[in-house]
Amino acid sequence: MSYAVSLPERRLFEAWRAAARIAISHRIAPEEIDWKTFSDPDDSQTKGGLFATSPLPSAPGAYQAHVPQAFISLAGSVIWHSSPGRLAALYQALWRIDQRQGDPLSQADPLGRRLNLMAKSVGRDIHKMHAFVRFREIPAGGRRRFAAWFEPEHDTLEPGSRFFAKRFADMDWMIATPRLTARFEAGHLGFHPGGERPEIPEDASETLWATYFANIFNPARVKLDAMRSEMPKKYWKNLPETRLIPDMLKDAEARVARMHAAAASTPRPGSAPVSTRYRATLPVAPELPDTLDAARDAALQCRRCTLCETATRTVWGEGTPDARLMLVGEQPGDHEDLGGRPFTGPAGQLLRDVMAAADIDPSSVWLTNAVKHFKFTPRGKQRLHQNPDRQEIEHCRWWLGLELAFIRPELVIALGASAAFALTGNAAPLGDRRGRIETGLHGGPVLITWHPAAVLRQTDRAAAMALRTALSNDLAMALSACGTPPDGENVVSLEGTECASSRFHSEGL
Repeated sequence: MSYAVSLPERRLFEAWRAAARIAISHRIAPEEIDWKTFSDPDDSQTKGGLFATSPLPSAPGAYQAHVPQAFISLAGSVIWHSSPGRLAALYQALWRIDQRQGDPLSQADPLGRRLNLMAKSVGRDIHKMHAFVRFREIPAGGRRRFAAWFEPEHDTLEPGSRFFAKRFADMDWMIATPRLTARFEAGHLGFHPGGERPEIPEDASETLWATYFANIFNPARVKLDAMRSEMPKKYWKNLPETRLIPDMLKDAEARVARMHAAAASTPRPGSAPVSTRYRATLPVAPELPDTLDAARDAALQCRRCTLCETATRTVWGEGTPDARLMLVGEQPGDHEDLGGRPFTGPAGQLLRDVMAAADIDPSSVWLTNAVKHFKFTPRGKQRLHQNPDRQEIEHCRWWLGLELAFIRPELVIALGASAAFALTGNAAPLGDRRGRIETGLHGGPVLITWHPAAVLRQTDRAAAMALRTALSNDLAMALSACGTPPDGENVVSLEGTECASSRFHSEGL
């Protein structure tokens, strides 16, 4: 059996949702329904032509479908698209969700991509309406009255009018479009049939607006392609300011030349950039510090890469200067960048807990990072961690090499892939290397293990516990290995560590 469903133009989403709920409750397949709105062209097949059709049942069936909120949101946008097939496409997506036939909301799915492109086009059309509707005042007594004409690409007047009802609640207005007209009178928003463009008189405010627009126009920033993209020419005929654009563009080069000629030819005294004067007052770090404290002071002024420009401070290592064991992480996190100490954030707290379980006193070791500045991406009020790249790690090897040279640990623990690469120059994956001792660029032994952040990132509890156990076992092995050379072909002598550190610097640079 085939069904014909005709829906009204107004309150279309509510009407479609009610019809779709009845159809899915009777398990009516998508190919059995012909969806129409009252404004769609007549189709002989739904008027008793080649195939006989019936209306949907008047009451819901026994079956009840459940859909995610994401589908309701997507449907609430797609429904206003001008494509005649959007109603059928939405019901097909509803059917597939209920039947668990793939993911019709995904961009990777052909139907999902089509629906998402429709929703994006509708959203863009509503944005253009909000930007390009120009009201003109109509003389009247009592409340002020305004009218506008707009030609949207889609049926977006109904959802787009809510913005104007909120913003202009103290006046009466009308927005006319070819298909529908919105009227806001005495605080009530109503919709009526559309039609031809009405006669709307110009008002005095247009002259004032055009004068303002001409005076804020900056000819030096004209980008024609961007302007046409954001303000397509189809809207120009309804915008009073666009009448000025051709003449302003024609005079743009001459205006820019006049602006350059009017600019100051010589800078005024004291106009040097503040940053230039500020940097001139900074102390100059020694080329090769001769103590650990001098290395720390020099690192505070580090400009070897661009990370110093966004981070709060250099985060130097801390612990015992003659420690037998050194732990090297990747880079400071948000907590460390603000506090100035390594391993004080969530990953650092986990590391300290694991160290305590392995009978390692944090004050008896040296804790540091391969990179001394925090690299991040701002996201609202948050600063989200970003992995340092190869060049940044190589630039920062200088400071790590100085720490190794002055502390001369018996064993170094590389926490994670970035630290392992900084210490050994080997960028191979950690999976096969974890728990093994390799020869570092400084000539000493390096034990490879997981970074505690890897434990925190695990969503599977069993996998997280396995990583934590492996990290704990590696730290316990490191404690027992201090003072005992590792077995196997990677055995290295700890004699000549100072020369080895010089080798570390030259290879790192």
